[in-house]
Amino acid sequence: MSGNFTVINGGKNGTSAPAVPDTDERLDLNRSLVRHPAATFFVRVSGDSMTGAQINQGDLLIVDRAVEHQSGDIIIALVGDELTVKRLRVESGVTWLDPENPADESRQIEPDDDFEVFGVVTFTIHAPGSKTGVFGERSASGDN
Repeated sequence: MSGNFTVINGGKNGTSAPAVPDTDERLDLNRSLVRHPAATFFVRVSGDSMTGAQINQGDLLIVDRAVEHQSGDIIIALVGDELTVKRLRVESGVTWLDPENPADESRQIEPDDDFEVFGVVTFTIHAPGSKTGVFGERSASGDN
């Protein structure tokens, strides 16, 4: 994400925005969304196991490897040779990877599993109202 973007103040829900927006403030998305540039990467979501956390097919996750993970975090985990996004749960020394979709089951991490927390999801980027992976497929005007 390069460049600075204009922040338009006054876009409250249910009210009209001013005809001439306040554009004094500039927003650098790198500074706002990436705390540790050398340890941050992006992951495109494939699948529907995290829809209950509003993480949908095609969304873009910002993942920070420098953030220390803790129980309750949404993480990117490496299990064997597969990356997965799940909610981390640690109870009584037992590690679980929990989906946010009732159709999927939690996975207990066994001591002999090849398991690594690859990073903590710090932000999710998706198109408004999108549940089908249309992120990045529309023009700025919304025309297809």
